Amino acid sequence: MALLAAVALVAGVAGGAIGVVATGHNNSSSSADDHRSTTVQASNTQKNEPAPGSIASIAQKALPSVVTIKAQGSQESGTGTGFVFDTEGHILTNNHVVAPTLNGGKLTVKFADGTSYSASVLGHAEGYDVAVVKIDNPPKAKLAPLALADSDKVNVGDATIAIGAPYGLESTVTSGIVSAKDRPVASGDETGSQASYMNALQTDASINPGNSGGPLLDSSGAVIGINSAIQSNASANGRAGSIGLGFAIPINQAKWVADTLIKTGKPVYAKLDVLRNDDYKGDGAQIQTRDVQGQPAVTPGGAADKAGLKPGDVITKLGGAPIENGPALVSRIWTHKPGETVDVEYTRNGQTMTTKVTLGQRDGDQ
Repeated sequence: MALLAAVALVAGVAGGAIGVVATGHNNSSSSADDHRSTTVQASNTQKNEPAPGSIASIAQKALPSVVTIKAQGSQESGTGTGFVFDTEGHILTNNHVVAPTLNGGKLTVKFADGTSYSASVLGHAEGYDVAVVKIDNPPKAKLAPLALADSDKVNVGDATIAIGAPYGLESTVTSGIVSAKDRPVASGDETGSQASYMNALQTDASINPGNSGGPLLDSSGAVIGINSAIQSNASANGRAGSIGLGFAIPINQAKWVADTLIKTGKPVYAKLDVLRNDDYKGDGAQIQTRDVQGQPAVTPGGAADKAGLKPGDVITKLGGAPIENGPALVSRIWTHKPGETVDVEYTRNGQTMTTKVTLGQRDGDQ
């Protein structure tokens, strides 16, 4: 992509030069007075400083706190983005950004000024797709945490700014709007496996491979989400690119996960204690109708069992939010914390019923 852009730029310059030569030849017999400039010079009020509150101003302030993360493992490597989470040297990013180094490897954090530092993974949550990286020798002078917004108060149509390293192009800034919220998304790697779930903020700000882990900012420059996934049509060479459908983990959830990882090193998940039937084609998420490989459809004594849910029940709402399918059920459950009690609407034998479920807890990735 970078090569094509360079070629396009050269072609444009060449075309302009040819145009100038042709114009000069056609007007060679004109008088000198005919060559007076008709352009308009900007007034002397033009400044290099960005206007307060503009995208340029927000980007200028945020860029020093956004880092490019390079992960080098024994079998694979990759480049992603992260941002300064606190003054202790913690960097917030995606789990899939650091995944190549989880079994050993080299992790490097590079700031916008070009300085690089070695780092290590403090904790990671595969299901949430969140990871916390700790700089080995934190440069205290560079650790300016980005302000965190309240992602529950985001509105569809709000302005967004994304910062990252798409295709390795560091410190790239794009802008758009929040095009939807509470979007249930199941995401995975290029192998097609679905490893993480989010109730995402959707944005049309251009997001591409390499933007993962970077901040999605609001019009005040505060973080509303972590850019994590895209919906795209693969290009001719098989590489995915932006079509204006990007998804970010809401920062309220990401902050809670990050705080947990910093404290314990392990993620914590809310759970319903059921097996999903992903072959179910109707509306809602169906609990398996039977045990699967020795695993009960409804765990005896678990959260769902205590609430009276049975194998074959179809959950249509959880916490007041509609549930379209199995992945949407997981995304919605994980917006809650273990121990919370939520309303559940479900159908059984064609009848709509309701109950209250106190969510259980799972520690660590499984």
